[in-house]
Amino acid sequence: MIADKILGNIHHGNEVPSKTVVDIPFEWFELDKHRIFKVADDGTELGIQIEESLSDGDVLAVSPDKIYAVKINKTKLVRIPVKTMEEMGRLGFELGNRHLSLQITEKDVTIPYDEPTFEYLVRLGFLPQIVEDVFSDYIVCKAHGASNGHSHSHDHDHEHHEHGHHHEHQH
Repeated sequence: MIADKILGNIHHGNEVPSKTVVDIPFEWFELDKHRIFKVADDGTELGIQIEESLSDGDVLAVSPDKIYAVKINKTKLVRIPVKTMEEMGRLGFELGNRHLSLQITEKDVTIPYDEPTFEYLVRLGFLPQIVEDVFSDYIVCKAHGASNGHSHSHDHDHEHHEHGHHHEHQH
């Protein structure tokens, strides 16, 4: 089955689907892929070619008796509670150079789990919590601006503080 546009969303509107809803499982980081192959929970194979980012509940295909919709899998996340604007600013400063996708609310910041970042936050005095949840409605942070899939590497020196050193970068 080929999906080339979003046909609606099962979570929006007042209508209760009259057909069986079949989940198409996605990881959070797959939602921005414009071309991807997925297998729905009933075994149906879907070639998906959609230019816009997907959201939980987006309907990608319909058959006479089924609706095929995006289902974002739960994943391991780090939730960092913040109590003040100063704490939020400090956290933003510390996370900013890591180019992480994140969710921000008035009470906390949530990022995808990785152990080094979790340990770093603990050392800085934050109280991060590991949670299992759906990661959606996040801000995408792209290093050095959007690359639109273009990649190149270069080898050069950088000056850091009073000393210089050499390392390679991937862009």
